[in-house]
Amino acid sequence: MKNRMIDFYGKKLNVYKANLHTHSTVSDGRYSPQEIISLYAEKGYDVLALTDHGKFNPVESYDSCGMTLMHGIELHPWGPGFKRWHFLALGVREGDVSGDVNDAVPQDVIDGVVNAGGIVFAAHPYWCGFTHEHVESLKNICGIEVWNTSCRYIGKAYNMQIWDDMLMNGKHYTALAVDDTHRDVDFFYGWTMICSPDNSESSLLEALKNGSFYSTMGPEFTRISWENGVLEAEFSPCMEVTVLSNSGYGWSIRRAEEQGEPATSLRLEIPGVLEKRESYKYLRIQLRDKDGKYAWSMPVFL
Repeated sequence: MKNRMIDFYGKKLNVYKANLHTHSTVSDGRYSPQEIISLYAEKGYDVLALTDHGKFNPVESYDSCGMTLMHGIELHPWGPGFKRWHFLALGVREGDVSGDVNDAVPQDVIDGVVNAGGIVFAAHPYWCGFTHEHVESLKNICGIEVWNTSCRYIGKAYNMQIWDDMLMNGKHYTALAVDDTHRDVDFFYGWTMICSPDNSESSLLEALKNGSFYSTMGPEFTRISWENGVLEAEFSPCMEVTVLSNSGYGWSIRRAEEQGEPATSLRLEIPGVLEKRESYKYLRIQLRDKDGKYAWSMPVFL
């Protein structure tokens, strides 16, 4: 386990590298749970959630290889247009909820997970064929996946626009980066950095629920601050640094086509931002490094 720290809005917190969407031979993955655990541990991950389709994993029975193994499952009730939802449910185990929800009402599935102490993200909505309006119809979810590795083969790995559409409509959603591991080519392309006092499952779930994390394909934040209308951040070298808001609002801190050294920090003061909440609904930072890999802060809501 690598010792990572972040100054997260004035709090000094540990940072735990996590893959939160993982499939094994328990459902349709190529590798056994123990093989996957070993592979992620060797790559320096701190947290792994086993989330097989409709089936639970007894994570206590595996060798964790020093990681925190989180309980989880992927659930698939029918959604709009005769398409199935892919609900990433974390923090629930066998007996808390049923894995057989194919004919259940989607909102009942979500409420069952939440009532059992778990959390729900709507996985890869672009790949599923769902719009932001479809996702917005759901209640009690934490958010979506902004990056899903296994969806990249058909060009639907990113969900930034869907995320921004929902944020613009006042939905306080966060977004994960995940591998959605099934086979060899799915490993280690996107992960979630959870900012938490410790790595117990309960603390990690609380951090995810409260948006105490950032998502990345490579770039790392070391500080994020929002105080008195000033947004600041420090991060690993990046060639493109953008702060996004709703509608036509956004600020380019560093553009990829500019020559010179990459940026490692930003400071953005927006005059009157605290008095113009009807204009600026949220702010989020988006980084891109020299290899084209992104990182995303969670939104600051105004």
